[in-house]
Amino acid sequence: MHWRRGMPNRTMCDVLEEMRSCWKTRNFAALLGLVEEAQSMANRMESALSEKRDYESWHARVKKEKAELKRLLAETNKLRQKKGEETQEMPVYP
Repeated sequence: MHWRRGMPNRTMCDVLEEMRSCWKTRNFAALLGLVEEAQSMANRMESALSEKRDYESWHARVKKEKAELKRLLAETNKLRQKKGEETQEMPVYP
């Protein structure tokens, strides 16, 4: 059996291949540990997908809010010009 624990970039496919190797040799001593490792990897993948969805959702919301701010600023600047006041510029956020 080829053990690569602790190696960087270990993939789910590596873990599944080791599970297949356990089956081929009928040596199931490491199987429970491999199942736990696969579960842990799957949980991290699901979490990363969820975080990506959250990021994309917040990014879309920020774009929408910036557009609304720009529209409102243009509207208030028209009113400021009518009153003879100085107009404001769109704030710059990092």
